Amino acid sequence: MKKLLLILVVMMMAIPSYAIIDKYTIDREQLPEAAQEMLNTYFPKSKVAMIKIDKHLLKKTDYDVKLVNGNKIEFSNKGKWTSVDCGSKAVPEGLVPKAITRYVSKNYAGNNGVKIVKIKKTTSAYEVGLSDGILLKFNLLGQFKEVITIDD
Repeated sequence: MKKLLLILVVMMMAIPSYAIIDKYTIDREQLPEAAQEMLNTYFPKSKVAMIKIDKHLLKKTDYDVKLVNGNKIEFSNKGKWTSVDCGSKAVPEGLVPKAITRYVSKNYAGNNGVKIVKIKKTTSAYEVGLSDGILLKFNLLGQFKEVITIDD
């Protein structure tokens, strides 16, 4: 047991401090090229309030971007967006698969102009947040799977 504890202590001391501490910046150049292109395409006039560069020990780096207008975008280490949260404004149309846009406009059209304000892409699904608080889950082809309920 003492050997195991000693090994863990030595490993923790050997880990460089930069691997534990997140880095903050406002410089778009710190983002991967694909992330910079996405921001320039879908949020061209928005200024960056903060970029958090998450360096994980066993996982690759990811990036959390907060824009001055309140929008939040998360990117993978390769610069692909994984999450877009536009608060109460609509997510740019080009980021939402057409099948999901069609489903929402067909099934939620009567809900006082409901719009997609959040979208998250995982390895197996899209999770979409609507302006009326409803969360929907779709597969990667954009086919509806379920309404996500949040237990309080």
